[in-house]
Amino acid sequence: MPFDHNDHYHRLLLRKLPAQGHGRTALDVGCGTGRFARRLAARGYTVDAVDPSAEVIAAAERIGGGPRFRRTDAASAALPKTHYDVITCLASLHHMPFRTVTRFRDALAPGGVLLVLGCYAGHTWWDLAAVPANAVARAGVSAGERLRGGGPAVVPAPVRTPRMSLAAVRDEASRLLPGARVRQLLYWRYLLTYTVT
Repeated sequence: MPFDHNDHYHRLLLRKLPAQGHGRTALDVGCGTGRFARRLAARGYTVDAVDPSAEVIAAAERIGGGPRFRRTDAASAALPKTHYDVITCLASLHHMPFRTVTRFRDALAPGGVLLVLGCYAGHTWWDLAAVPANAVARAGVSAGERLRGGGPAVVPAPVRTPRMSLAAVRDEASRLLPGARVRQLLYWRYLLTYTVT
C-alpha cells in the first residue's frame, strides 16, 4: 500500500494526545473537511472544528461524524480563554501569522496541549533531496486511491506556500511559546508541541 502522508501524520499526532479523551475538549484549526476532527471525536473529545473556507465547512457538515463545524478564521475569531484540553492545527498555521499560536496558547486549559503539524519553506540540501521522494509518494497514494475507487469527492483546500524556514519557526516558537518543542519531519513538515504548565 502506498505511503499516505495524512494518515501517517494523523497517527503521529494521535500518539501525542492525552491518554483519556472522554470529557475533554478539542479545537481543530483549519479542519478542512474534518478528517482529523472526526478522529478526535472518535477518541471521545468534544470537538470544535473551524476553517475559514465556506466550501470545505459545507462539505464537512455533509459528511458529519461528531465535531461541531464552524466557518471562522482562528487568527481573528474570539476563542474562549483556558477552555480547550487539546488544540490541533494541521498544515494550516502557514496561512496565518505565526504569532497566532499565542491565541491558541491562551485558549488552552491548564495542562492543555497544542499540536501543530506545520509546513516550512525548504532551503537546505535535505529539503531539496526530498523533492523526488515526495513526488513518488504522492503519485503512489493517488494511484492507490484510484484503484480503490476513491472515496467521497474531495473539496480542495486553499493552498499557500510557506514562507518561514524551519530555523525561523524554531526561533519564533521559542520566543512565543517557551518550552515548545519543534521536530523536523519529512516533506517540509514539522511538529510543534507545547503544553501549558
